[in-house]
Formats: sequence, structure tokens, C-alpha cells
Amino acid sequence: MKLRIAHVTATFPPYRGGTGNVCYHNARELARRGHDVHVFTAAIDGASGVEQRDGITIHRLRPLVRVGNAPILPGLLTALRGFDVIHLHYPFFGGEITTLAARLSHTPLVITYHQDVLLHGLMGLIERTLRLTAGRLTLRSAARLLFTSRDYGNASYVRPLLRGREAHIGELPNGVDTNAFTPGPIDSAFRSQHQLSAEDRVALLVAGLDRAHYFKGVDVFLRALAQLPKDIKGVIVGDGDLRASYQATAAALGLGDRVRFAGRVSDTDLPRYYRLADVTVLPSVTMGEAFGLVLVESLASARPVIATNLPGVRTVVSQERDGLLVEPNDPAALAQALGQILGDGHRSRNMGQVGRTKVELLYDWAQIGARLEAIYQQVLSEAKRTAPAYARGQR
Repeated sequence: MKLRIAHVTATFPPYRGGTGNVCYHNARELARRGHDVHVFTAAIDGASGVEQRDGITIHRLRPLVRVGNAPILPGLLTALRGFDVIHLHYPFFGGEITTLAARLSHTPLVITYHQDVLLHGLMGLIERTLRLTAGRLTLRSAARLLFTSRDYGNASYVRPLLRGREAHIGELPNGVDTNAFTPGPIDSAFRSQHQLSAEDRVALLVAGLDRAHYFKGVDVFLRALAQLPKDIKGVIVGDGDLRASYQATAAALGLGDRVRFAGRVSDTDLPRYYRLADVTVLPSVTMGEAFGLVLVESLASARPVIATNLPGVRTVVSQERDGLLVEPNDPAALAQALGQILGDGHRSRNMGQVGRTKVELLYDWAQIGARLEAIYQQVLSEAKRTAPAYARGQR
């Protein structure tokens, strides 16, 4: 049955961020499966309108006000009419309007809960107030609340808000395009462009270098690198308002000639960076990291990974088989793990191959799309059984 599906997200490509990226791939796979898929998000630089991409209709709405990545989009109240399913990507401060729109139109609401938002000071107080009020109502309104892993769902600070709603909680991991991220030999020519020799051992970090992604542990990576031999080099892909600070830290640690800041790269070039490297690191320090798309991208490229032992993140890494886990905010432990993987090329290659096989089985976006479609069908079946007569007559 062809469904008319609305996805609601605070950010969406071309903005580089995990939530918008996941929304895009969810929407694209559903469109490929024959559904009529619409994405509602904030206008870019004030330019509202409708566009088409990969079979998706993208509606960029003008925000009433925007604070960082939190746009208030009152247009959602009228825009979200006439859909079979509404899917909200959350947290999205301001996206709670989606709950009201779903209730007014008697449309089942599915929510993907991406990560806890950990703020401090006044912003932390505002976040907690919203979480315990409008956030609680939004989460409890979902016909299905999907965490990217049950491990993260059990540890999340929103779990106490869901007592009595356990039957409505599910799991849907993030995925990877296994046709774009593929195995291959070390890209020597690409290395040369970055002043890296064939003998250098390279650790890659891919992250937003802005304040919204302060938890990525870039400084931990730099301090770990400073403890390792000079032929171990670092490449950091990403950009943002903290980049200059990280570059200053690298210089202070004596890493000026050992770390390459590649900046923001295109989707076309990103797979080349994984093949340029010997290992990918994700040294995040808080539960602001819930999954780690870079982990599955690296494993799809047959490159092993090192990540921190955080809820959700640790579910992606098979310890000692395709990667290693270290404790958060521990440069010495990260340095030791880097030394283990980069010191044994045969082991590293085997770990990468194991990771590629796992990703093909569990994390390919096409499989994730099929699982999401099945979730929608189940939610709609439940809604038909429980909807009041007047609501059934409207569908």
C-alpha cells in the first residue's frame, strides 16, 4: 500500500549533521519503496519554498524564530494535514508543534529519538524545563518511539518519562550507504595530496567542529596523538566555530605537522577519506553521542574503529573483532588502542573485513528502510483497531 508520509526535522542537507542525514536516508529509502514522502524543515538563509530531491518533496518553512538549530515553525500546523504517518526526528526544540498537528489530524506519530541534549547553565535549565513539559507530552504521544539502540534507550534521561509506554518503544538503528562507502586499498595518491607518505599510519576523525558538537572529543584525540610515535598522523574532517581552537591545541601539543585539518568535504569525497586512513576514531565524551554514523561508514569501508564505551555507541562496535572501545575522556587509553591497531597491519585489515560483513548484514540503508516501512504498517494497523469511528471515516 502506497503511503503518504511526512518527516519533520530541524536540520536537513545541505546542513551537515547526523539527525538531518538520517532523516534524508530514511526518506530516500521510503521514496524508493514507492511511497509519497515529504520532508518539512526550516528554510535556509530565509529562502523558503519547495524542492525535489531523490524522489522526496522537501518543504523549507520560514521560522518564526530560530535559536541555533531550534527553529519554531508554526506553518507545521497546517502543512501536516493529509498524511498517513507523521515522523518526527527529535529532540527538536520547537518541533513539539508536530504533536499538536498529529492530534488535530488524527494521524499516527512516529518519533526517532536521536540523542540526549546535554547543556549547562541557563540553557541547561531551559532544556530540562522543556523536556519535562512539552517534551514529555511529545514523547508520550508517539504511537512508536524509536531509539537508535535499546542500549541507549535504557540509559537515556528521557526513559523515566516513558513509564507505562513500554509497548510503544522500539529500536531502529542508523545506517550507511554500502554502495558509496566501500572497501579499497590505501589511497596513496590522496594521501600525497595531504602530505602523508605511504609509511605514515593515519587515524581519521570525522566530526562537526562547532559548539553544537562540543562532545565529539576532538581535544582527547589530539592529546592521545601527542603520546604516539611521530609516524602516526591524524586527519580531521569537519568544520565549525571551534576549528581554530582545536588547531591552536594541536600546535600547543607540538602536532602542527602531524595533524591535517581537511575542513568540510563533499559527500563524494568523504568515502575517500575513510580509504585514506588506517583506522577511524570516535572519542566522544558524553551521551550527546548516541550512535556514531562515522563508525558504520568506516566499517563499510573496511576500516576498523576505536570508539568510547558509551551507551548506544558501544552497540556498533564488536570489541576486538572490528574495533576497540575505550573509556570516555581518557587520552592515554585512546593512545594505547591506536597503538594496538596501528601496530599490527594484518590484524587491522582483518578487523576491517569483519566490520564490512557486519555492516552489510545489519546497517545498510535499504534494510533500515524496509524495517521502517514495516513499523509504519504495524502502527497503522494498530491505529485502525483503536481509532474512534469519526476518525476512521476521515481516512
